[in-house]
Amino acid sequence: METSDKITLEIKIIDVLKTCFDPEIPTNIYDLGLIYEIKIDEEANVHTIMTLTSPSCPVAGILPPEVEEKIRNIQGVSSSKVEVTWEPAWSKEMMNEEAQFELGML
Repeated sequence: METSDKITLEIKIIDVLKTCFDPEIPTNIYDLGLIYEIKIDEEANVHTIMTLTSPSCPVAGILPPEVEEKIRNIQGVSSSKVEVTWEPAWSKEMMNEEAQFELGML
C-alpha cells in the first residue's frame, strides 16, 4: 500500500470516527482526543489505539466495538482492531479547539 493510499484511508477513518460520540459529552470521539493513534499496515489492516473519558465510562463495553466495526466497514480496510489504553489518562486538555469551543471551554 502506497503512502498516498494510507493517507487517503486515514482521512476516511477520521471522518468515520467523527460520527462516533461519547454519550456523556456531546462531541465526537476524535475531537474529544480519545483517539491516540491510527496505524495502517501494508495490507490495509487498521489498528486504532483509543481511550475513554474514564475507566468507569458507561459505554466502555459498547464504544470500542462500535469504533472497530465502523472502521472495518470502510471500503479499502482489510481488518480493524481497537485497543483501549488508559495511559496517558484522558484529560480535557486533549480536546481540540473546536470541541473546547462547542463545550464552552474557550
